[in-house]
Amino acid sequence: MNATTPPAPSQDNGPKRALAMSTIAFTVCFAVWTIFSIIGVRIKQELGLSETEFGLLVGTPILTGSLVRIVLGVWTDRFGGRLVYTATMLAAAAATFLLAFAQTYTQMLVAALGVGLAGGSFAVGVAYVSRFFPADRQGTALGIFGVGNVGAAVTKFAAPFVLVAAGWQEVALIWAAALGFMAFIFWFGTEDDPVIRERRIHGGQPKEFWSEFAPLKNVQVWRFGLYYFFSFGAFVALALWLPRYLIGVYGFDIATAGMIGAAYSIPASIFRAYGGVLSDRVGARTVMYWTFGVSAVATLILALPAADYVVRGISGPMSFHFEVGPIAFMVIAFVLGFFMSLGKAAVYKHIPVYYPQNVGAVGGLVGMIGGLGGFVLPIAFGALNDLTGLWTSCFMLLFAIVVASLVWMHLSIRRMSRTEIEPLAVAAQ
Repeated sequence: MNATTPPAPSQDNGPKRALAMSTIAFTVCFAVWTIFSIIGVRIKQELGLSETEFGLLVGTPILTGSLVRIVLGVWTDRFGGRLVYTATMLAAAAATFLLAFAQTYTQMLVAALGVGLAGGSFAVGVAYVSRFFPADRQGTALGIFGVGNVGAAVTKFAAPFVLVAAGWQEVALIWAAALGFMAFIFWFGTEDDPVIRERRIHGGQPKEFWSEFAPLKNVQVWRFGLYYFFSFGAFVALALWLPRYLIGVYGFDIATAGMIGAAYSIPASIFRAYGGVLSDRVGARTVMYWTFGVSAVATLILALPAADYVVRGISGPMSFHFEVGPIAFMVIAFVLGFFMSLGKAAVYKHIPVYYPQNVGAVGGLVGMIGGLGGFVLPIAFGALNDLTGLWTSCFMLLFAIVVASLVWMHLSIRRMSRTEIEPLAVAAQ
């Protein structure tokens, strides 16, 4: 049996239990991974950080969670998701606990690196869950697993109240305890995946370590990575950045900004399951076209800065004012989050189809690139604020990324279509 092909479906509830427990665990991990979106605002005030320093602080956990994904994905293929998932959660819980005792900016950055391990759990969950389901159900299963992104909303809902009542250190302690408890529940509530069980029974050996990385030479894998850089990386970046944006642009307090940020995060997470179902039914490629098309329109609107215009009318100068108000912003952000959620699922529908023997490595690399978006973009948002003085500059950058993704995807699809048609034309002559 190969490393990633699941056996014939059985009558036990192992697949459902593995999916449910992995999704819950990923929700807790994601809540920890995005903890700085709330406590970072208070830390910025206490330490007097610049916008760029704030962007680096909230992005540092995303860096760790991104870089470790490819390694964790390969380890999951080799040693099984039950072991790797539990160990990852315990390590992240320890780092989050130590964060509560950090006092300087440097100490907080170091602790944030460890907190970021929670984000690496995504690659573990993808490789673990996919082994329990056949190919025609993997899009739905991985879409449901990806609903764990709603952990970002959990943090935005709950953390502001804990922060106001007891301080940001208490938030770190509670989130660490929750993650450690989840690791305990996951270990005793799940079982090894079918491939690991089969390997244990028949004494099979995993593939050579370096052979796991062979598919990474394909440009297609990196193209998938760009798709995920936007659909997931931009989602994480906005989940981290929106509270700060809403406070700066609309003058909301931190609790209100957290609530509105959660209103963005929830649809961008929950509807990921629907994106998996759609990918199974109408095809991941179609879903990606809708994702990029609608997202381009949404980011273009949000990129327009508030402005006053004076034009020469028939009867003299005429003044106009343009601004995306808070209600319009929330509606457009909801639409953007919805289509991002569909895109996240569609990207990962591609991977088991094109690379069934290397889901861990390919899924890890794509997840790493997407996660790097969550690290790079908040820093870029802060730097753009400092350089341009425009709050909407973050959406200008996202518009450029989504247009580049759409163009590359379309050109690649047309090239593949010509490659498929030309041999048929030659044969018909």
